[in-house]
Amino acid sequence: MARYQKHPAETPIIKFKDQDFYSLRDQCLSKGQLFEDETFPAMASSIGPKLLNEIDLLHLQWKRPKDKELSNGFPHFILEGASRFDIQQGGAGDCWVLAALGSLTQNPRCLERIMPKDQSFSRNYAGIFHFQFWQCGRWVDVVVDDRLPLKPKNGGLEPVFVHPHRHTQEFWPCLLEKAYAKLHGSYSHLHFGYISDALVDLTGGVVTHVEQNTYPSNLVMVIKMAASAGSLMACGSRPGQTDGDQELENGLVSRHAYTVTGAEQIQYRRGWEDIIRLWNPWGHTEWKGRWSDRSQEWEETHDPRKSQLYENKEDGEFWMSCQDFWKNFSHLYICNQIPISLDHGTTLHERWTQWMMFKNQEGPWRDRPQFSVPEGTEGINAVVSVTMRPQSLRPEEEELPLTFHVEPQHFQERLLPTSSSHSSYAVQGTNLKKLVCNRICGFQLSPGSYDLVPLMSREDAQFLLQIFLKLPDVDRNLKSNVNLGELKAVVGPWCSPAAKPAQPGIPERRSPQ
Repeated sequence: MARYQKHPAETPIIKFKDQDFYSLRDQCLSKGQLFEDETFPAMASSIGPKLLNEIDLLHLQWKRPKDKELSNGFPHFILEGASRFDIQQGGAGDCWVLAALGSLTQNPRCLERIMPKDQSFSRNYAGIFHFQFWQCGRWVDVVVDDRLPLKPKNGGLEPVFVHPHRHTQEFWPCLLEKAYAKLHGSYSHLHFGYISDALVDLTGGVVTHVEQNTYPSNLVMVIKMAASAGSLMACGSRPGQTDGDQELENGLVSRHAYTVTGAEQIQYRRGWEDIIRLWNPWGHTEWKGRWSDRSQEWEETHDPRKSQLYENKEDGEFWMSCQDFWKNFSHLYICNQIPISLDHGTTLHERWTQWMMFKNQEGPWRDRPQFSVPEGTEGINAVVSVTMRPQSLRPEEEELPLTFHVEPQHFQERLLPTSSSHSSYAVQGTNLKKLVCNRICGFQLSPGSYDLVPLMSREDAQFLLQIFLKLPDVDRNLKSNVNLGELKAVVGPWCSPAAKPAQPGIPERRSPQ
């Protein structure tokens, strides 16, 4: 069965494992008890295989943030706003999630969508928290208790996964990671993955995936444009000599995900230089080359914005030249509610129509979505996005169970995509096999009528299908230009920044000393 799907902001919220946060919290408060989640217990099964050795599993302890073994003071859920500097990656190879989350903290309105405000360690505290993730056309509310795993180290205990920052004692990153692990089945299921999947799960948006050989010449302008529209951005470093992550001599980590946090043109010597700012989810380990902290380039620049752009701190964030970015990062991801073209600098303000359909039951899918491009236009760009429900994927499969092509009506020819983003680049550990859930293809369509033809290898596959059509510049009247059944008009930007956004390229808050 296929059905039309509402826009992400309008979709109902599904309770994961039928757990209602408010009912469970009220029950605990009335009984004077702290919540213990039986669906994701404080046991080795929630850790999953291959992440910890047998000794660590044997001595594993689960503590709450109010326990002295975990917190150096009174814990906070969020203190003075959520920041990427609150995040410190732990023992799971989930940089692909944390890099996406680090970018999300730069868009407070989108962050509030997945992290409800009605929770803290003081008012109505009952040891229970909840977070919301986008899963194949639906927002899913995931409830967790606040018991976090710790393992022995140097006579004490340390968190196994995301660490709370020792200066602020903020636990929202630790608890969000736990909720995402529960959604996926265990912490081990986060041990490697795809940046594009995390970006979609945190936003309900569509990801433009750019490979190293297709970086636009005006990359800094594209990044600044995307940041001003509230887009999320992350990138993946090139593989090293080993399968997993490896710290290199230049300070970068191979096969690792980074957040793209800004870009600028800066005065240097007698000209200008393009620089890009990145953040490492490790919370430390920074680039050591040109424009890094304490580099000669910062000493030589006379740009009046130097004091705003440059801070010498060991917080995982650093600048590097655009040329060095091209050499060291093989993939760039930009997530927005509408597709992003990289060929010129105004595309985030273009108008697109969006059509969504979700197959949520087993059985064949016989629908052939039809749309038309009117005569008298020069043609339009079309983007098709497919998001598979993770439960529909099988470990033994090497390809997604759904493909598609665009077929002009009354003709036998098939249109091949002009661009595609399979997002097939996984970061960090490679000991687990995993298929990417999100794929996107672009088409250039001339006037005429078209069918979108799905090809399914398994009838039990469940997925979300989205079609985006760019409205012609000459006439942006939705009804007269595009015919696509039930349409949802989307006009960028998507989630606008806070009412008083920070100056582009300048962080909202730096890590505490």
